Amino acid sequence: MRFIVIDGLDAAGKDTHARLIKKKYQKAGEKVIIRSHPTTDTFFGKSAKKALLDGGRLSKSKATFFYTLDVLHSLLNYYGKSDTVIFVRYLGGLAYFPEPLGQFIYKVLSKLFPTSDLMFLLDVEAEEAMKRLEKRKNTEIFENKKDLMRVKKRAKNIMKDWYIIDTSKPIEEAQKSIEEILDQEDRK
Repeated sequence: MRFIVIDGLDAAGKDTHARLIKKKYQKAGEKVIIRSHPTTDTFFGKSAKKALLDGGRLSKSKATFFYTLDVLHSLLNYYGKSDTVIFVRYLGGLAYFPEPLGQFIYKVLSKLFPTSDLMFLLDVEAEEAMKRLEKRKNTEIFENKKDLMRVKKRAKNIMKDWYIIDTSKPIEEAQKSIEEILDQEDRK
């Protein structure tokens, strides 16, 4: 079983690249599952998304709580159940915590939860992310330039050993970088 994690800033192209990876492996005849968190098919995912759209200090705590339960649900129900399982947003959510706390929790959870040699941090400049977010109908509580810049810095500190892919460039270029890494790992 191949476990791939795609994480990164809002508007970095996580879902887009996950779908392109799915297409790549389906062409090869594999069964592929994508779990994009927060999900839309669980109470936990729907509750996390609602909290992200509501705003306010309490909503951030509720979003974190329900997001965590949503990821746990996906791990219990989907991890190992297909040739390839892709998680969009996984441990990267810890970049929203204050710096030392997020790093500590990441170290603990990466020992308890499955990790992979195929973990991608999609990196986009905050200005480019904001341009992309302007096209969305609803924005979430963390989708502002100040939070994006802060989370980007924390994510790079927490996920140092992940593959970092610049998604400010065209989708095709970023996907080519991802596929080269996937092909290299598949040959091992």
